[in-house]
Amino acid sequence: MFTKILIANRGEIACRVIKTAQKMGIKTVAVYSEADKEARHVQLADEAILLGAAPSRESYLVADKILAAAKATGAQAIHPGYGFLSENAEFSKRCEEEGIAFIGPKHYSIAAMGDKIASKKLANEAKVSTIPGYNDAIDTAEQAVEIAKGIGYPVMIKASAGGGGKGLRVAFNDKEAFEGFTSCRNEARNSFGDDRVFIEKYVQEPRHIEIQIVGDSHGNVVYLNERECSIQRRHQKVIEEAPSPFISDETRKAMGEQAVALAKAVRYQSAGTVEFVVGKNQDFYFLEMNTRLQVEHPVTECITGLDLVELMIRVAAGEKLPLTQADVKRDGWAIECRINAEDPFRNFLPSTGRLVRFQPPAETMFQADVNQWFGVRVDTGVQDGGEIPMFYDSMIAKLIVHGKDRNEAIAKMREALNGFVIRGISSNIPFQSALLAHPQFVSGQFNTGFIAEHYAHGFKAEDVPHSDPNFLVALAAFMRRKSRQRAAGLSGQLPGYNVKVEQNYTVVVLSANGDNQYVPVQVEEFVGKSSSAVVVVDNRSYEIYCKSRFNDVRIEGTVNGTTFTAQIERGTQKNPLAMRVQHNGTQIEALVMSPRKAELHRLMPFKAPADMSRFVLSPMPGLLVDVAVQVGQKVQAGERVAVIEAMKMENVLFAAADGVVGKVLATKGESLVVDQPIVEFV
Repeated sequence: MFTKILIANRGEIACRVIKTAQKMGIKTVAVYSEADKEARHVQLADEAILLGAAPSRESYLVADKILAAAKATGAQAIHPGYGFLSENAEFSKRCEEEGIAFIGPKHYSIAAMGDKIASKKLANEAKVSTIPGYNDAIDTAEQAVEIAKGIGYPVMIKASAGGGGKGLRVAFNDKEAFEGFTSCRNEARNSFGDDRVFIEKYVQEPRHIEIQIVGDSHGNVVYLNERECSIQRRHQKVIEEAPSPFISDETRKAMGEQAVALAKAVRYQSAGTVEFVVGKNQDFYFLEMNTRLQVEHPVTECITGLDLVELMIRVAAGEKLPLTQADVKRDGWAIECRINAEDPFRNFLPSTGRLVRFQPPAETMFQADVNQWFGVRVDTGVQDGGEIPMFYDSMIAKLIVHGKDRNEAIAKMREALNGFVIRGISSNIPFQSALLAHPQFVSGQFNTGFIAEHYAHGFKAEDVPHSDPNFLVALAAFMRRKSRQRAAGLSGQLPGYNVKVEQNYTVVVLSANGDNQYVPVQVEEFVGKSSSAVVVVDNRSYEIYCKSRFNDVRIEGTVNGTTFTAQIERGTQKNPLAMRVQHNGTQIEALVMSPRKAELHRLMPFKAPADMSRFVLSPMPGLLVDVAVQVGQKVQAGERVAVIEAMKMENVLFAAADGVVGKVLATKGESLVVDQPIVEFV
């Protein structure tokens, strides 16, 4: 067994590998860029080596630097995590040539599965079901149209070297096939340096289901059940679960056996994933094989009771798999939500900056611990006060829950999301809450088009309806009453000016356009010592018990005997006197005041926000990589104005209307904040 390994990655996956290595008594070496010098994985490792500047092409993607770090520290093996060099056949081969074990598959397996065209041919030879299509590179758009007509619309146009949602188009007619081929080819050339494109049948009502496999160097391969990954946005997974609520035992077995056959065909060693698209009649077809550890591997760990990272390390050290197919279990139901640094209310644009507060929900399951299940687990590479840089992926944490069945897992996840406190940046937690509450998700009746269908025009606050909106009002009044009770008990108050504790309040639910709601509330039977009260809103009583302190953002308690977790904080950016209350993805900003003050508040004029229609504003924090206009230039609606880059995502800004550029307010290379003016029109 190895005594020291190097983790050629960052963030949560680096931390994940370190935890298993520590359990196995193996020393670890972290590598980091200048942007990650204070990162959590650097602190957790036994040693750390600086690779270079923040951009990944100057640090995490430089194989020479990583190999040099391994040699300098005496690391006998390298775990690549996922992304970066994890599926780079040349890197795997170089590790082998340098006498360093690669904790992953052999280079020939990576190469065979890394090319989508070659992998489909191998799959056919291994008698794996593949989607009807044309598997050779296509030369012209005209040829693409003829091939598409021959297969039958709709078709999927895919770049051979594509990944991460890039180099992919769906065509429903000749025109879309022609244009899709051209744009797909250009995108593939720019993103991957490989412009080969192929076409295949597009499966109707498709579900994305993948089989986890693991093989050793002795010819043994087993499949560890499946994961449902159909909840995707722009081909990026959002929620994953295991098992799938859709497929039958017969389909599971057939898919698993085909995945094993493919793995054996390429002499696969290590953990890997065979991805399938499954049609509405449970017809399934091979998509691709990911020759690495997947982001969503924790849900498989939950239902099988296995540590996949440990299996990878043991296989790389030459050990046999410690289990057979008959030993693989399927226990309970697990769900994973990817918590991303992005603003769902701004079309999911990246959000970077300082984590002013980062308080994940309490964990009862832990990485590398195979003895504790049926709880909550958080995999993350960040910590309170840490920085979310613009140079890397937007995922900041993975929230995993394990329940006895799917309904219990959904309930656990919703409550865990309620207790996940993130401040300083925006996150997609409200969106996750909305998805988990959606009737189609709860029933398991969804496919890969679920998000595109239900959120075609973006995500808005009204997309997260609360089952009982008055509960948020009652909670605001309860916390205000609790605060007043404490203030009344302070000594040294001036006679005649002491704080009086009222029973009647008005909760003003603030609206961005000034259309506020004024809700009368009575707080009865308040008992300060026991932190309980009966709050009456609209003739409905809420018996609330909550021992949380005033400075706690996350509060826990019971309402009418049912436990709850919510978030409350006093003072918001725009309303320093307001309370922000969050529960089940719904958020309100509210002022709690006496009925008389509320009457006067109604009379206050509404100050509309400044008119910024003449400006092109930065929709996200990021790097201004290009300004395409000059002062005095006439610009038409839809014309390119600027380009902002953040988290591996390029965002092009266009003019909303015709106009003349009056001022250019930001310069190329400048780091922008949200809503920062870039160009002003006259």
